[in-house]
Amino acid sequence: MQTPVQIDCKGLAADMRVKARTHIQALIGKLELRYGRVTSCRALIKGPGAHHRGGGQYDVNIRLALPAGRLVNVGHTAKADARHADLDYAINDAFKRARRQLQDQVRRLQGQLKQNAAPPTGTVTSLDPTGEFGFLQTDDGREIYFHKNSIIGRGVKSLKVGSKVLFAEGKGDKGPKATTVRLLQKHMLRV
Repeated sequence: MQTPVQIDCKGLAADMRVKARTHIQALIGKLELRYGRVTSCRALIKGPGAHHRGGGQYDVNIRLALPAGRLVNVGHTAKADARHADLDYAINDAFKRARRQLQDQVRRLQGQLKQNAAPPTGTVTSLDPTGEFGFLQTDDGREIYFHKNSIIGRGVKSLKVGSKVLFAEGKGDKGPKATTVRLLQKHMLRV
């Protein structure tokens, strides 16, 4: 870590502060061993308040700074979770949530996080006169079979030769097939 860990404890007795700091230092050490990319860390522990709605729960906030200006923030805990009345549980839960966010950030930095790609588009090239099936051509020139049951919306009647469609591709018995086909509306056409 490039900067020392900052741990603030509010509303805790002296012995609980020492226990909390020791516990947090150990958990931060584990995060650093596992990920090694944390540049700074700040933890804030608020002891159970005297408020009627607070219910004697500990509130643990964690802020981790990563390279490239990325941050991991673990904020307020759920108010209804009575398990947060135990200090160790509250700290462990906050670090568990921080670890999950840190894993996502590391994957994002490594480019491994799944991105939702737009479905492929194609053009209907032929339709069976009985309306049972048809073929479409993908933008990269491949021909793909589709059955009338794979058409989303108003069915085969909504398609014509030359219609632009979105589709999902799967494997068929005799080659690729479209598992779903949906007519592209005018407002959906991409430039």
